Amino acid sequence: MFAFMRQKPGFYRQVVLLALPIVLQNLITSALGMADTFMVGMLGEVPMAAVTLANIPLFALQMFIFGVQSGASVLVSQYWGRQEMESINRVLGVALWVVLAVSALFAGVLLVCPVEFLSLFGNEPEVIALAAQYGSIAGFSYVCNAFTMMYVAAYRSMERPQLGLYILVASMAANTFLNWVFIFGKLGAPAMGVRGAAIATLTARLLEIAIVVIHMMKNRFFRVHLHLLLRPGVDMTRRFLKYGGLVVCNETMWGLGTSVFPTIMGHMAGSTEILAAYTIAGNMEKITMVVSFGLASTASIIIGREIGAGRPDKVLDVGKALNTLAVAGGAVLGALLLLFVRFAAPAWVYPLFKLSPGAASVASMMMTLMALAMPVKDFNSVNITGVLRGGGDVKAATLIDIGPLWGVAIPYAALCGLALKTSVFWVYLAFPLEQTVKFFVGIRRLRSGRWVRDLTRA
Repeated sequence: MFAFMRQKPGFYRQVVLLALPIVLQNLITSALGMADTFMVGMLGEVPMAAVTLANIPLFALQMFIFGVQSGASVLVSQYWGRQEMESINRVLGVALWVVLAVSALFAGVLLVCPVEFLSLFGNEPEVIALAAQYGSIAGFSYVCNAFTMMYVAAYRSMERPQLGLYILVASMAANTFLNWVFIFGKLGAPAMGVRGAAIATLTARLLEIAIVVIHMMKNRFFRVHLHLLLRPGVDMTRRFLKYGGLVVCNETMWGLGTSVFPTIMGHMAGSTEILAAYTIAGNMEKITMVVSFGLASTASIIIGREIGAGRPDKVLDVGKALNTLAVAGGAVLGALLLLFVRFAAPAWVYPLFKLSPGAASVASMMMTLMALAMPVKDFNSVNITGVLRGGGDVKAATLIDIGPLWGVAIPYAALCGLALKTSVFWVYLAFPLEQTVKFFVGIRRLRSGRWVRDLTRA
């Protein structure tokens, strides 16, 4: 039954070597993000809810950036299998043009009319005013981060995932330290609260760019050619829009869809407590998802390389093996999260964040449902963003990812939260409902074997 788990010698060692730096990168980023949330949370529930509110549109932008990064990775990994470095330069150039233009537009809107824009996502004037202070500065950090992420994605797709780990460790460490300085007014700096958190984030992103530029100038493994970045060519632009554009659409629509949920919660009674709880649960979700993210990236790299090198017959069992690892990892992490909710969170975490009893109860509920759905969610993450997308089946991956979200989960959550005025429990059930639908559709596509496609050849 599990014969596909028997892979060639050295396969699982390769999986560990590729996945481990990505897992560590995401774990450190998520852990330090939790530390950021803790520091803002020390100011009270209102500032924490404000940062959560500001991050609703910024999360959609982040998903767009991730979409461009993922779309570029699909092409780069296959070109890497063919060892076409000039084509990789051109893919990177198209990706940079797209992502910098859109992130600059977002930053401009948040700078010019932050209150009006963020009022679309909440109904508490005090929360919106604080969110505008954060968003008007933090928006520019995503322009910087977009540049860094495209470069890191190219290296990751060429089986060099360590670079992203080094850059983001330095960036997040600086971000956490500067948060301590600017939020609370340490080392002679004024105490700036949520505005200080935004300044710290922007400064850390500028550090990322400095590291990337130095690396571009010094490394010999992959030579960046400026003329190819600035003029990637019509053919590559067309190819990127045809295949990578679907991935960008996938992640952008997923990000927008995911942002709808806190928007619905932001218009419910007791929204400040709910958003504070959602922030805690969201940070814990990022920590528990690091294994599936690492396996998904590894699946995309290995499968894309094998297809680009002309060995498509080997990838079906690879996809099944990595999906099985995802389910096992999700079961273990889900069990650990349940223990965290039962013992650690009430004793240590909720008091640190100064959560009210109501917010703590909502946070426990959210994390319990999250833990129970973890094996299915991890399978979906690896299957859709790693196996199907890495195999070149970007159209089916897009439909499987965003169809259940927009067709099932969002209408259900809106009905419960806005029309029927139910408790937040029934609204949050939209998340496991979405994952269940994705699981059954995704596993059928995986078994069909019709997802293996070479995107680098005309």
